[in-house]
Amino acid sequence: MPETEDRIAALQDKTLLLLDDDNALRTRLGRALESRGFEVVTAASVAEAREALRTSVPAFAVLDMRLEDGNGLKVVEAIRERREDSRIVMLTGYGAIATAVAAVKAGAVDYLQKPADADDVVKALLMTGEAPEPPDNPMSADRVRWEHIQRVYELCDHNVSETARRLGMHRRTLQRILAKRAPR
Repeated sequence: MPETEDRIAALQDKTLLLLDDDNALRTRLGRALESRGFEVVTAASVAEAREALRTSVPAFAVLDMRLEDGNGLKVVEAIRERREDSRIVMLTGYGAIATAVAAVKAGAVDYLQKPADADDVVKALLMTGEAPEPPDNPMSADRVRWEHIQRVYELCDHNVSETARRLGMHRRTLQRILAKRAPR
């Protein structure tokens, strides 16, 4: 995506706040956004995000909707109070029309469902008034399933038995899935 990288390189302010309580997603997405040219600051909670906003308000933000200590919409409002031109994308694992409407009303420019691909996030951040394009390389159903299993596994503190119980699958089946590489 050389065109996208050129657009990012041309930006005067490349600061980006990434707020997500999912450690694996935050780390992976943070690295991907940095590799594309953004200056990423990460936060794992609403409190950490508010602390980061005390020093500077970023030009871009990628925020999780539901967090352990609150709602990402509070961070949208905090950013909007201090910087009207900030471009904000909301992420959530719980896709619903009502939450998408609330995010856009609060000031987000787009709303993506987890697991979100870094290219889709960048497209949403750089989007200017035109209608969004469908993704060039949407995740396969196998990849979406794998990402969901990984998220539940992470939430269960890497406890295979508990993860298998919550996903309604046999423990050995889950172990086989976890031992394989991520599908494309």
